[in-house]
Amino acid sequence: MSANPFAASATRPTIALAMGDPAGVGAELTAKLLSLDEVRAVANIVVFGDQRILEEGAKIAGVTFDVSYVAPDADFDATDRPVFVDLGHLSPSDVKRGEATAVGGAYALENFRRALTMAHEGKADAVCFTPFNKKAMRYVYPGYDDEIRFISEVIGFKGHAREFNVLENLWNARVTSHIPLSEVASTITTEGILSELALTDRTLRNAGFDHPRIAIAALNPHAGDGGNFGKEEIDVIEPAVQAGIERGFNVSGPYPADTVFVRAKNGAFDAVLTMYHDQGQIAMKLMGFDRGVTLMGGLPFPVCTPAHGTAYDIAGRGIANIGASREAMLLAARMALKNVFSTEPQLSNTERVTSC
Repeated sequence: MSANPFAASATRPTIALAMGDPAGVGAELTAKLLSLDEVRAVANIVVFGDQRILEEGAKIAGVTFDVSYVAPDADFDATDRPVFVDLGHLSPSDVKRGEATAVGGAYALENFRRALTMAHEGKADAVCFTPFNKKAMRYVYPGYDDEIRFISEVIGFKGHAREFNVLENLWNARVTSHIPLSEVASTITTEGILSELALTDRTLRNAGFDHPRIAIAALNPHAGDGGNFGKEEIDVIEPAVQAGIERGFNVSGPYPADTVFVRAKNGAFDAVLTMYHDQGQIAMKLMGFDRGVTLMGGLPFPVCTPAHGTAYDIAGRGIANIGASREAMLLAARMALKNVFSTEPQLSNTERVTSC
């Protein structure tokens, strides 16, 4: 593969797209993406997967597309057509539709690893992937708990990154993520909130927000009701909000979690920083399940995926909604085009808080 196969196209970033779990809707979503003029117009696309899986996905989706198929070790030049790197590593006859298997997990992992490596080597500007199934991936990679950890291992990333949920112009960030709910209260700290606030502000600016308005969600019902329902707001969250204001962030709160998204939906905020995973995920998916995007922020390059899962229940029926996958590709293209991910130095948690 050449140093930059799309160097001739200066106005369009290159996106490496990894096909996800083959037992779900990933193949038909990939085929639909390749058929969309608006997606091909904003990015040069390099897809990693198996040609046979893609072609079956196209039949299910009822779409056609024009791609260049290449071998894994082939060189290819700038082109107006997407490039499909055929790894030849999975036959459709080995796919158990609607079921998490080691075969499916190995397929998705290899595609993802190839896409990440391409971006890490500077040959792609962003990475996208159609939905994974973590159970399937753990069959072949027992340490796989989330995408950020795997990405960090593949590219040797030592900095701080976090998942963001994006629904058009509304973003959701979180202080804690994939941990038991019973550990949330003891895990959140003023310093930790400030670190996530700084990362949220920087990521939003990278996405085009000049001075993002960030709301901080409370942890307890009614924001603790003055300490009657918990004191985390008084002892931990309010001091973080005040420190954030003093450091120049456009931040306010803490607001009760059951109303802050109503205000955000109506345009009062650009982002809501929540205390734990489902506190924001439920609200965002209710507002736009078929349009939501998950972004891995803080990495050297943007990594995006639709916020929904593999949809085993509808796999193979040709009814998978392309909306979220489309938005993921468009967001990755916009952020990659700004070219800030590869130029801004990564900070540790301590450095990020003290430098703001």
